[in-house]
Amino acid sequence: MEAYFKETGIRLFTGDVIDVLSSLPEKSVDLIFSDPPYNLSNDGFTCHAGKRVSVNKGKWDKSKGIEADFNFHFSWIEACKRVLKPNGSLWISGTYHSIYACGYALQKQGWHIINDICWYKPNAAPNLSCRMFAASHETLLWVRKDKKAKHTFNYDKMRNGYFPDDFIKKPNKQMRSIWAIGTPKNGEKKYGKHPTQKPEALLERIILASSNEGDIVLDPFCGSATTGVVAIRHNRKFVGIDLEKEYIDKLAIPRIKDELLRKYPPLFNTKKSHVKEKQLEYGLLP
Repeated sequence: MEAYFKETGIRLFTGDVIDVLSSLPEKSVDLIFSDPPYNLSNDGFTCHAGKRVSVNKGKWDKSKGIEADFNFHFSWIEACKRVLKPNGSLWISGTYHSIYACGYALQKQGWHIINDICWYKPNAAPNLSCRMFAASHETLLWVRKDKKAKHTFNYDKMRNGYFPDDFIKKPNKQMRSIWAIGTPKNGEKKYGKHPTQKPEALLERIILASSNEGDIVLDPFCGSATTGVVAIRHNRKFVGIDLEKEYIDKLAIPRIKDELLRKYPPLFNTKKSHVKEKQLEYGLLP
């Protein structure tokens, strides 16, 4: 399948996630971060910037029923397993609306769960009904293909890294499975905000923890391409997939171009005849 957008080390595809994953080479990616639909679009309301707003995000976020939702999760997870390298790992984010279905699918397919992470959002929206606790976290499942797989874990970077915004992480201490990371910052929404956009700080932690420079990172529900932006920043290659072409055009591509321009400014201000020379200089050619 032809990529919709292509730069050196970057591929973006639009279309059905199963179709695109089926077109990718087997055992070709090192790390997968996935943020599948939570199926939260139920005509309810939430609070955003002090205003009452609809929770509806689009047809792609509408539940099709318990069985159909589970079958969808089972199918895309199975497709991810085919393209993941033997020692690669997969991350899945979700709330209780979706994460248990994903967990069950993982178990049925023989994946081995490494960790479940509680991503606590200190600045999460309040609960408008005042009839339940305010939802302030999401769950992240980190898994490898089977129990014998030797997944990447950059322990020292997590233990000794600098995480100033996370009040739970203590300097030079083991990183715990509860992460305090706020929602996306204003600068991350320069071209608009995807309704399920993840903060760059979250993806930085995941990518630095479970991949190495030069690795291929895949996001099968890439949305605004936060995963791609962070992958570029830390010298990884990126493959992104999204059903909604509008998000690719208006958010993902502009953000990726901005990050490439920041990281490799001479490359994007060079005559075409000299581009290959610059690509070699930056180590961007295969």
